[in-house]
Amino acid sequence: MPLGALRPSPLVEQAAERLREQITAGHWPVGSRLPGETTLAKELGVGRSTVREALRALAGAGLVQPRQGAGVFVTATSPVEDWPTRLRKAAVTDVYEVRMLVEVQAARLAALRRTDADVEAMREALAGRRAASEGDDAGFVDADIRVHAALVAAAHNPVLTDLFAEFAPALRQGLIDLLDLLSLRAGEPRHGEDSHIALVAAVEAGDADEAARLAQAELEATLALLLSPGKGAGTGEEGDG
Repeated sequence: MPLGALRPSPLVEQAAERLREQITAGHWPVGSRLPGETTLAKELGVGRSTVREALRALAGAGLVQPRQGAGVFVTATSPVEDWPTRLRKAAVTDVYEVRMLVEVQAARLAALRRTDADVEAMREALAGRRAASEGDDAGFVDADIRVHAALVAAAHNPVLTDLFAEFAPALRQGLIDLLDLLSLRAGEPRHGEDSHIALVAAVEAGDADEAARLAQAELEATLALLLSPGKGAGTGEEGDG
């Protein structure tokens, strides 16, 4: 099956896509060796450097693997999804369980490592959450997430911070949906404010055990709502979480 010459535009992306199509269609089965760079470049009508970059992209997607002195071999017929994509597709309850592990430990570390600037940032985020209670659910959820982001940042662990940043977009819509589904703010616009104040106070006081306990209790309460039959399990998350 001829590959066909490419149009002049982002050639690396086009080359990678054309090669991906051949792999997913089974033209080169798993375990087979791809033609050399010179051959591929000739068939695609591009330079060897373009082919080399395209192959690197395919290797990053888990489709091929270069072997020193042997060539490039097909390792899969479908790309490996990156972490943000997998989070977006995952059930919100699964993501939430992992978030609990991350945030409870973050609360413990924050209590041990927080600085005056961290405390001020958490207090400002709490004030922002209180102000947002007068608005719509989306704004309230965003303000809520900022409180938790400030707490995680106070742990001063860049890996925890990055993990939370990855979770936030995957959970945001679920939080909004659950607030709407359960009407949690109908009679309590500042839903969950007391637990947030207590959590920030424990971090400020340097009480690691209490901070971890409060974070665990708060997140477990939200997870219980997510898992309740007919309450949106797997589809969203509460806005105080």
